[in-house]
Formats: sequence, structure tokens, C-alpha cells
Amino acid sequence: MALVDDLSLHDGPRQFPVEYRNIVETFEHGEAVLQVQKNDREADAYYLLALQKGDLLKAELQRLKREAEEEARRQAAERAARAEEERLQREAAQAEARLQERNRLKAAAEAAAARAKAASKEPPVALPSTYTVRRGETLPQIAGRTEIYNDVSLWPLIYRANRDQIRDPKRLWPGQVLTIPRHFSHDDAVEARRYSGKK
Repeated sequence: MALVDDLSLHDGPRQFPVEYRNIVETFEHGEAVLQVQKNDREADAYYLLALQKGDLLKAELQRLKREAEEEARRQAAERAARAEEERLQREAAQAEARLQERNRLKAAAEAAAARAKAASKEPPVALPSTYTVRRGETLPQIAGRTEIYNDVSLWPLIYRANRDQIRDPKRLWPGQVLTIPRHFSHDDAVEARRYSGKK
């Protein structure tokens, strides 16, 4: 019987052994009725019953096959989704690691630059607020000293601040302690240079 062979090919004996055996027995019973009793009508009834049972079993086998295929597709989709999620997580972790490394290198570079800048800075020179006159010195010489103004033309600033002990700006005495003005305006400096140019 072609149906029995077809069911065998579709894994019927393994999936539904009882039902498959029942179909085979029904078919064989029809064969016996036909061969022994020579009753075509009754044999056809058994053949038809076997055929109907076979169609039902075949439909059930096809349903199981579709379900198995759908399950396989679902599992494949889940595996693909998990693989994609893992890939995205790896990429995100790698991007985060790269960002942290860039930030670490940037912070290290900034710290190194700050250390270099701090190391290169010379300590500020404390500018004196007084000066002791040495023998032979003049106000322009004192104003021209690096630690005073580094500008000979600003001597009138010293003169004005020390009028109580300087009568003649051209004559100083060794040992005189002169006050050195530090907080003066731009206009004061301009006026001092103008005055210096007249003398």
C-alpha cells in the first residue's frame, strides 16, 4: 500500500507507532478479507478505513513537522538575537574602554603639563620697598636697577616719595634709606618720565 510506504518515509512508525501499526493491521485485514473471503465490498471498506486513518496520521505528521520547523526558526532567531546583543555589548564595552583610556591619557597629559608649567615657573622675585643708598649713587642709577624699576627715567617717583630727606635730587648721602613706591598709576609714570626729561 502506497500510503503505508509514504507514512514510513515521513517517520510515522517512530512518531506514532501504535497508530501506524493500527493502519497496517487494518490494511492487512482488508487484504485477508479479499484473498480468503473474496469479498470485494468488505475489503474495500477496510481499505477505505486504512486510507482515512493514514490521511489523519499524515496530517498529524505534517503538523508536527511544521511545528518543529517553526521551533527551529524561533530558536535560530533567538540565537541570532542573543549573538547580536552580545556583539552590541562587546562594542559598547570596547567603546567605553577606549573613552576611559582617552580620558586617562588626557588627564595624565594635563597633569604632566601642569607639573611642567609649575616647574618652569620661577619663584616671584620679592621687589624691595626700600633701598639703602651707596656711595656715588644717583636717583637715576637707583631707578635703573633691575630690582627697582629697571628704568632710569622713573627716578622722580623715588624723589617725590622721599622729599623729607632729599633736598637736592642730584645729591644723595650714603646710608640713606629711601622708600621705593610700588603702587603708582600709569599717569604717575608718564608724569615722572616727563619730569625726568626736563632735568
